Parts: sequence; structure tokens; C-alpha cells
Amino acid sequence: MINEKESIVIKFAGDSGDGMQLIGSIFSDNSAVFGNDLATFPDYPSEIRAPRNTLAGVSGFQVHIGKRRIYTYGDFCDILVVMNPASLKSNIKWAKKGATIILDEDAFNDEACEKAGYTSNPLYDGSLNVYHVIKAPITSLTRKTLEKFQLTPKIADRSRNMFALGVIYYLLNRKLDLTIAYFEKKFGKDSVAIETNRLVLEAGYNFAENIEALDSKIHVPPAKLEKGKYRNITGNIATAWGLLAAAEKAGLSLFLGSYPITPASDILIELSRHKSLGVKVFQAEDEIAAITSAIGASFAGALGVTSTSGPGLSLKTEALGLAVMTELPLVVVDVQRAGPSTGMPTKAEQSDLYHALFGRTGEAPIPVIAASSPSNCFYYAFEAAKIAVEHMTPVILLTDGFLGNGSQLFRIPKMAEMPSIHPPFANPGIEYKPYKRDPKNGVRYWAIPGMDGMRHRIGGLEKEDVTGDVSTDPINHQRMVELRKNKVLKIAEHLPMQTVVGNEKAELLIVSWGSTGGVILSTVEELLQEGYSIAHAHFHYLFPLPSNTAELLGRYKKVLVCELNSGQFANYLRMCFPQYLFNQYNKIQGLPFTQIEIKEAILNHL
Repeated sequence: MINEKESIVIKFAGDSGDGMQLIGSIFSDNSAVFGNDLATFPDYPSEIRAPRNTLAGVSGFQVHIGKRRIYTYGDFCDILVVMNPASLKSNIKWAKKGATIILDEDAFNDEACEKAGYTSNPLYDGSLNVYHVIKAPITSLTRKTLEKFQLTPKIADRSRNMFALGVIYYLLNRKLDLTIAYFEKKFGKDSVAIETNRLVLEAGYNFAENIEALDSKIHVPPAKLEKGKYRNITGNIATAWGLLAAAEKAGLSLFLGSYPITPASDILIELSRHKSLGVKVFQAEDEIAAITSAIGASFAGALGVTSTSGPGLSLKTEALGLAVMTELPLVVVDVQRAGPSTGMPTKAEQSDLYHALFGRTGEAPIPVIAASSPSNCFYYAFEAAKIAVEHMTPVILLTDGFLGNGSQLFRIPKMAEMPSIHPPFANPGIEYKPYKRDPKNGVRYWAIPGMDGMRHRIGGLEKEDVTGDVSTDPINHQRMVELRKNKVLKIAEHLPMQTVVGNEKAELLIVSWGSTGGVILSTVEELLQEGYSIAHAHFHYLFPLPSNTAELLGRYKKVLVCELNSGQFANYLRMCFPQYLFNQYNKIQGLPFTQIEIKEAILNHL
């Protein structure tokens, strides 16, 4: 029998070395090829390898697939896969009542249970009676399946994750051929690796079939999506691709100066793979060298980019002021994580908004925009580059660990669909002055070293208007500060109007930005169907704000700002619009909002 579902949430959990991120990614790719829409949430510890069977070492990967558009990772899971007692204890709170739990019963010995903090073995004490538990001897059956290869138990156990994946494929009525093809591509000529993983995957599938693990298989039909070519993509890779697309559209070389940092390193890794497209990647010795190399590349006529997370953004602060003073295009990608200081490196937070808006010495305004999903990281990276180049300014793009590491189905656009980008190059036929500006938008012209007759010098000292000579004149300083500020504020004239979902005259407006957009949108859509008087405004452009922001906020009796920090955007809105009252709902736990939390907050404010 087949039980058709509109959507389903699955969570894989185990020790850091159990390969949960891998099988979560494989299953997500399988679902994407099958045609499901999806969203994923990798959740792993910051320790490189915590002691086995401890709560600190649990690594998880949650995936939400559906036949409709999926905006969230899902609050609670329908199926929970756990490889040891610690992963069960850490994640049982995320399983729905009646959920299916697949576990490796071989791992539930007294020692492991005690290490995880259990006073009794959960397999036998009745605590799991409200769930449908599939007790699979995953370890012993994996070893038995691989007996002929004469592998050590430690080596054989590396394939346990594939057994669990095989069980999932049976439950969801999925074929194995795509994953077997993945083994062949990944391992190449290593026939033993291909064969061992294939056999264990099939063993898991056959085990579930033989015990008739469920009364009926689960079927999640393909989603009805816009025609095109799709792939499952993480936010960090989408960001890298957006920068590549922008460089091509602008006719510029792309230069990335970066220092590895969690959770932003994948941008550096991805761009390093595209030297054939003219990308130059420099892994710097520190964050300061990374950003200043990118500024130097922009001076030389490239699209300069640097990527980092919160601690790295702090170190880049002085050079950000240099980029403002020189008025060169620069994209700074900040994949936010929980702070302060080193904080929780593998957990996300909307922690850096204040820093992005205000974290410079002197009057140094920088446009700030934020992506809201793994897939639209592509478009907002492109937009950040477009603004930087056309307005000759550094731009900060805020993503976070949820977006950077999470994945989503992405329709790959054709380059012809992307807007053009026009660098404001100096005209060879006109006498060049480095701070002579376009009267329409206040943007200075970009002269590339080597252009005949356009030799010039720029730097961190204050410049005289037009000529660019070093100046300490007080009147000139005020004029230059105002010119730089007005140039950035005029960007608002080129931004799309802020839109809302829901009733434009509703009682309550819910405001969000960044990665909270999907879960809030899903909750708002449900409450609208139930008849509640609400609306939702999700902001992508944070500075400058869209030009209709004040008028939009004034339509509503109440405004509730939801964000994963202590209220940074709410306070920023209070500063910009003191005539309005802003309520706030905040969470600072290194975890995303759940729909249940957002729904309760909305109803409390109605």
C-alpha cells in the first residue's frame, strides 16, 4: 500500500563520524532529482571530533521535502534516524508524537546509554511507546554484509549510514539507482568502495522490506515547479555563483581575497574551482590581508570580493573605512554565526546587523542587503555586486549559517535573464579627476591603472573634492562626508518597493529579515487561511531601506519584528522611524524559529 503525503520531514542524527551530513545530502539530491521541492538544515557540533556517544558529539541533518513549495526546514520530524543513544536523547524532542524512529539497536548497550545520560535503556523502559520504532541491528548486519571483504570492524562500520539510508529509501518508495551512480562517480576506480556501499545500501532496503517496516510506504509526489533546469544548492555555493554571474555581466574579472572561517569557507572553496572562468582566489594569511587584497584588486579594475563571518568582519573594520574613502566597488559577504567572539561557530544567528550598519570609524555609510533563502543567495550576491560596481561603494551582504550550509531546490537561470551591470568607467576623451562625479547619482568615475592620461592616487586620507588631493580643510571634509553619504542614500531610488503578503490594512504587520523569512511566511500563510488580520513584510534591503518603508509601516496598528538576536533590526527601525511603535519577538539559541513559536508570538500580539 502507498500512503501519499503532501510533505514529510526526516532527520538523520548520529556521532560526528557517522556520516549523517553525507546521507542527508545524498537523500536531498535524490529528492531534488525526483522532483520534490525541499529545504535542509545541517546541524553539527563545533568540536572536530567529540568523544563518541556523548551529547556534545551529536551531528544532525534535517530535510523537508514536499509536492508544494517548501520554505522551512520543518518544525518536527516525521521520521527520525538515530545511530546511538546520545543522538536519540538529543533529538527525540524534535520528533512528532507517532513519528517513525529508525535506530541501531546494536549501539544501545548499557555503557552507551549511561554515557548519553539515560538511567535506563530507552528501548525497553517504555519511553518510546508513543512512537513507531524500527529496531534495526545496523552495525551487525553491516558487518555481516561486508564479511567477504575481510574489513576491520572499524572500516566496515563506516558504511552503517548507508544501511540507514537504504531503510529510508524503502519507506519512501525510492529507487537506489541514483545513489549507486553517485558511488560510481565519487569513488571512480575504487571498485571496493563502490561495491561495499552499494551492498550495504541494498541490505538496508531489503531489511526494511523483509520486516515490512511500515503498514504502507510513503509517497511524496513531485512538486509542480516552473519549467527549467534545477539542482539542489547550498547558500554558500549559490553566493559564489551569484558573484560569478555578476562579474560576467559587468565584464570584469572576479577576485576573492578570503581567510577560511566557519561557516563561510565554502564560498572560498567553490570559487577556487572556477579558474577557467577567470576567477582569481587568494587565501590570505589573515582577515586584514584578505580584505585589503580585494580592495587592491578593485583599484586594478576587478570585482573585488571578500567573505567571512562575524569575528572576521570585526577584523576587516579598518579596511572597510578605506573602501569607503577610496569609493571602490567591494562586496563583503558575512555568513553570520552566533557570537560574540568565537561564540558558537557552527550555530547561526542574526548577530551582525549592528556591525554591518554602524561598525566603522567616522562617517562611513555602506549599503547592507540580506538574502533570505539558500537559493536566493544567488540573486542577492548578484545584487550586492551590481550595487557595488554601479555606485562605486563597498556593499555588505548578510547571509548566515542556516542559509550558507542549508540547501534548497534552485532553478538555474539563463544569463540572458539576469540584469545588465554597467561599471562607471572614466571616459578617455575627458580630463580625469578621481573625485569628479556623475551629477545624476553622485558616483565618481572608475579609472583603471594603465588608462592613458588617467594616472591618479587615492588612499585613506581625506581627499579634496574633485581633484583627490590630500586635504585637511574642515569645510572640504564636511562636503566629502555628505557627498559619500548622499551617494549611498540615492541608491534607494534604484531599489524595488517594499511589498507585503496579506492584508494591506491588517491589524498586525509582522516584519522579518534574513533567514527568518521562510518560516514566518509559512506561518503567516496558514494564519491568513484561518482568517486572521495579519500581513508580512520581509526586508532584503536594510540600508538604505526601500523608499516606501515609512508609508508602509504607517498603515498598521501594530508592528511585530521577529529576529534571531536581541532586537537589532527593531532598534534600527525605532531609530529611523521614531513616530511608530515596534514590538519584538527574539530568539538567541543558535537555532531557527519554529512555526509553533512564530504562531504563538503572532497570536499573543493580536
